[in-house]
Amino acid sequence: MTSYGLLVSPSHNRVYAQAAAGLVKAELAVFGERALGGRVRDIEETSIGGVPYVTFSADELTETDVRLLSNLSSLYALFEIEGELLRPVELKPLDLFGSDLLTIQKYSGKTNEYFTKLLLNVTAMATDSPMDLVTGRPRLLDPMCGRGTTLNQAMMYGLDAAGIDIDGKDFDAYAAFIKTWLKNNRVKHQAEITSVRREKAVLGRRLHVTLGASKELYKSGETMEITVVNADSVGAEKFFRPRSFDLIVTDAPYGVQHGSRAKGAQPGRKQQLSRSPVELLDAAVPGWARLLRPGGAIGISWNTFVGRREELAEILASSGLEVQDSDAYLGFRHRVDQAISRDLIVARKP
Repeated sequence: MTSYGLLVSPSHNRVYAQAAAGLVKAELAVFGERALGGRVRDIEETSIGGVPYVTFSADELTETDVRLLSNLSSLYALFEIEGELLRPVELKPLDLFGSDLLTIQKYSGKTNEYFTKLLLNVTAMATDSPMDLVTGRPRLLDPMCGRGTTLNQAMMYGLDAAGIDIDGKDFDAYAAFIKTWLKNNRVKHQAEITSVRREKAVLGRRLHVTLGASKELYKSGETMEITVVNADSVGAEKFFRPRSFDLIVTDAPYGVQHGSRAKGAQPGRKQQLSRSPVELLDAAVPGWARLLRPGGAIGISWNTFVGRREELAEILASSGLEVQDSDAYLGFRHRVDQAISRDLIVARKP
């Protein structure tokens, strides 16, 4: 049995930093339960030399295990603990691009990129093949993608990803950002915006990006695809095939500025947008579930002040999904500000 110390990243904003150690502790517990066969034990928040660490014990960690642990959301460095000495463990994260892909965008309401990575990770752990995160290539959908933080994290991991958002300004902002970022970083790519039409009617706009992690991979056809649709997420099935995603990962709306029309509302009529995500999820989740492959998983973060966990669990279960409710999955609630207490819920499709 070997003891390890995980150094928590020092680059969090002040509010997230207060919750970071507890969140990565819960994330590590999910990794241990779902992908590492229960071989991770004794997970604790610890101070070493006045610096916050998360410590744990484990035996027989393989190279693939270390590759997985290298992607923990708040991991800055990993050490083996030998008495009073710390021996560095070489990390092998999945990241294909520089961190500015995730950090350069600054705007009001942006989901913290560390939390976005955490949500993607723990959702991937709930699938039938959790190690596919490092050994395979799951396909991801963010059905309320905003300005693309989740899509950018998927791109960092080398995954094909798609998003939907009803806000035209967010769609335009993401399209402008990703095209500029790819050009400035000399990433070989093609990007185009087209209209999505059905029976002569325009349903929305689509951004489609094909890119390569290197010029050589791009030329050989080993590419990634990012697709974003500017449309209402309730109609997601109009734009993507059934059973075409392994992961659905999204941050539910916190307030009316992110609202969508409620279930049953008539298009074109003025309506009051709800502050609660529950109505939107009730209308949208059944369609999302049909886009998910068997054995895939969906992860949703939300503001607990405007929706109860029991309500979201009922919505997911009524769509045929199995909510993950082990202790490891119940340790993620944390305060963002006075108006937002954030939590996440994950469910698997049988």
